[in-house]
Amino acid sequence: MANEFDLDVTFDESEPALSHLTDQQLQAAVNSLPESLLLVAQGLLIEKRSMSDVSQDLGIRQAELVMRLRRAKQLIAASE
Repeated sequence: MANEFDLDVTFDESEPALSHLTDQQLQAAVNSLPESLLLVAQGLLIEKRSMSDVSQDLGIRQAELVMRLRRAKQLIAASE
């Protein structure tokens, strides 16, 4: 069913922390991401929306959302 979304999502402790970035630095880094990652990072990191909300808007499962968020964070951390 296309409207089913995962509710149990766990985070990997080894994900890069981005809390040291200013709002402006984070926004600039998110804006430089490829669109598939940008929309996820914008929704979760900038707009502070829920995973459920973002996954439903993008039409992807939460597991895919978590993978894209992880990739986005890795790219942001690597670009510093």
